[in-house]
Amino acid sequence: MTRGGRRLPGPRPLALAALPAALLALICAGPAPGATAPGAGSPAPAAVRPDAPADARGAVRTAALAGAPRSRSFDTAPARAALERLLPRHHGQFTLVPDTAAGADTFTVSGTAGAITVRGSTGATLLTGVGWYLQHVAGADIGWPGDSIGLLPARLPAVPAPVTRSAQVPHRYALNDTDDGYSGPYRTFEEHQRQIDLLALHGINEVFVQVGAEYPYYRALQGFGYSAEELRQWIPGPAHQSWWLLQNLSGFGGPVTERLMRERAELGGRIAEQLRGLGMTPVLPGYFGTVPPRFAARNPGADTVAQGDWAGFDRPDWLDPASPVFRRLAAAYYAEQRAVFGDSTMYRMSPLHEGGQTGSVDVGAAAGAIQRALHAAHPGALWAVLGWQDDPTPELLAGVDTSRLLILDGLSDRYNRLDRETRWGGAPYAMGTIYNFGGHTTIGANTSVWLERFGPWRAKDNSALAGIAYLPEATGTNPAAFDLFTDLAWEPGVIDQRKWFADFAARRYGRPDPAAAAAWEELRKGPYSTSSGLWSESQDSLFTARPSLTAAGAAYWSPKSMRYPAGSVRRALDHLLKVAPELRGSSAYRFDLVDTARQALANHSRVLLPRIKAAYEAKDLPLFRKLTAEWRECETRLDAVTGSDPNFLLGSRLAGARSWGADRAEQDRYEYDTRSLLSVWGRRSTSEGGFLHDYANREWSGLVSELYARRWALHFGALEEALVRRAAPRAIDWPAFEEEWAGRTTRHPDRPSGDPYRLAAAVAAALPPAATG
Repeated sequence: MTRGGRRLPGPRPLALAALPAALLALICAGPAPGATAPGAGSPAPAAVRPDAPADARGAVRTAALAGAPRSRSFDTAPARAALERLLPRHHGQFTLVPDTAAGADTFTVSGTAGAITVRGSTGATLLTGVGWYLQHVAGADIGWPGDSIGLLPARLPAVPAPVTRSAQVPHRYALNDTDDGYSGPYRTFEEHQRQIDLLALHGINEVFVQVGAEYPYYRALQGFGYSAEELRQWIPGPAHQSWWLLQNLSGFGGPVTERLMRERAELGGRIAEQLRGLGMTPVLPGYFGTVPPRFAARNPGADTVAQGDWAGFDRPDWLDPASPVFRRLAAAYYAEQRAVFGDSTMYRMSPLHEGGQTGSVDVGAAAGAIQRALHAAHPGALWAVLGWQDDPTPELLAGVDTSRLLILDGLSDRYNRLDRETRWGGAPYAMGTIYNFGGHTTIGANTSVWLERFGPWRAKDNSALAGIAYLPEATGTNPAAFDLFTDLAWEPGVIDQRKWFADFAARRYGRPDPAAAAAWEELRKGPYSTSSGLWSESQDSLFTARPSLTAAGAAYWSPKSMRYPAGSVRRALDHLLKVAPELRGSSAYRFDLVDTARQALANHSRVLLPRIKAAYEAKDLPLFRKLTAEWRECETRLDAVTGSDPNFLLGSRLAGARSWGADRAEQDRYEYDTRSLLSVWGRRSTSEGGFLHDYANREWSGLVSELYARRWALHFGALEEALVRRAAPRAIDWPAFEEEWAGRTTRHPDRPSGDPYRLAAAVAAALPPAATG
């Protein structure tokens, strides 16, 4: 199998030969529970040769990121390499010039036709300048996903007059703690690299790196009374590790192998280095006290608190951060993390996420101890904490230096009457958005709320707004939302939503087109103008819901009704089908067409199911059969149209999971890890008692046909049988049905097939026309 473009054998050590001697010594050394992080508290040297040991290079890097004086220049090679990946036919027309004198996070774009110069303060800012040029001058889009660069002219257009932009906020953070699980825990380095390129192109400078985060735990805890085998049983499979790091569960989807953990750690280390090369901050998981069972019994003086239940899972125990044992374990953890991931200036931790038990622990004292342990290993590092539900609590904030804290507000666009300065006592925060939950394929976001709040929140007296936080639970959906939200941090004036979407439509397909403009105006007015108050995500599909004639949503916590007029999407589909033929060849057009056809079908499910229910209750068997046949036809069309774009394929996700296994048993285990997250999520107790089943529903080809359509067919069959027999319908054990699917190893295509235009046109022809207006 290959990983990161290199051929990897079966079980093997971490790529030791490629690592500097300082890293090699740390990795090969046994766990050191009492070790102090190398270099902790030592002043960073002013300059270090490129071939210097990693710990020395890390110290310089940490000082630079923390605000120490920078050199007047930096290596543009990583940005140049990214540019070559992003613009394979046009990269040679750009000159990238380092310019740290312009101030932090500033770029200038100028140049004549075919000779564009971008000056910038970091490699990532250079790429942001390129992104600005593509968006505002060349009229092209490189989105997440889809692009229109194939329609760029051979000679790029001139910049009418030099343009300089500076970031409006210092922190532009990206990736939810759940992103690795929902977006793809078994991705390759090239896939992560593409993600980093896109984030830099859109102005992000801080990125959460979760891949391989289990390895420092695995290494450090072997010095605290645990065997390697015990820890491999405790650590979940990669698809569920996000919630283990959040202290919500353990052990599910495993056991993991040491080979897998080493390879994931290597991958995470490469991701961190890729970010550093562009001048971006790799945000690494910090240590706040998660321990395996019976930790106190094996470590005298330790005080642990059982954390109780999370959605039916037993949470890992919490080691009181005020204890001396915590200080030793935290030091060991950070030393092991440094060995593979290097240093950073920003670490993610959310103690007591979604509940948990404090016991007799003083939360303020615990928070202070967590921050001191972080600073002992990484002096002055920033602690990033998620603003979610009641977190961070006043007790936690009272115990820390909030000047070294950043709250990532996950509720900025969800609720009304928010006063973050009062709620968090003036602690710095980033305005965030979570417009996607569980990886749902639904279109939409509260974009009008973003535009209404960002400027006024930033301009208010004593504002503590210090950034943006791009936090969908899964990335790779809603490219318009990604583009607009990241634009907030770079546009100096007020963004006009209507004009922004009109401009987006023009560059998304390579040039202005009346039909494209009309389509995106419908989408703007509909799913992209939902309001705050309760939800930040639009409704999901009933095709993906567990069958019931009264189903109102698939995921338990999703909206139970339409959040916008369904006709807007239906009309958008009609307009997209009229886009000029010469603009239909881009991956951006294909994705948008498929996604809009998919959403139009999904919205129709909310019209069709009540009709089926009415026919059943009226005992009208002919009408019931007619309507359920229409339902099945919609499912067939849904599976086919999503199968025509690579972003909607179950087979790709399953093939990626299996590629990490060294033998058939391990491959099957990682496939189950992936399938279970998409369906039952966990075991029966969590699926039912925790309401987690279908939380990660999405309309993907293969998933629709093999799980959702079969599930509805079984339900409708039982109802039809009941009508014929004039009896109550037979009960169906849905958790057993879904668990059987999760345990399958059936193969599905990992490449798209079919003509997306023809398939989308067939969807439009099969659906009733939308009302005008």
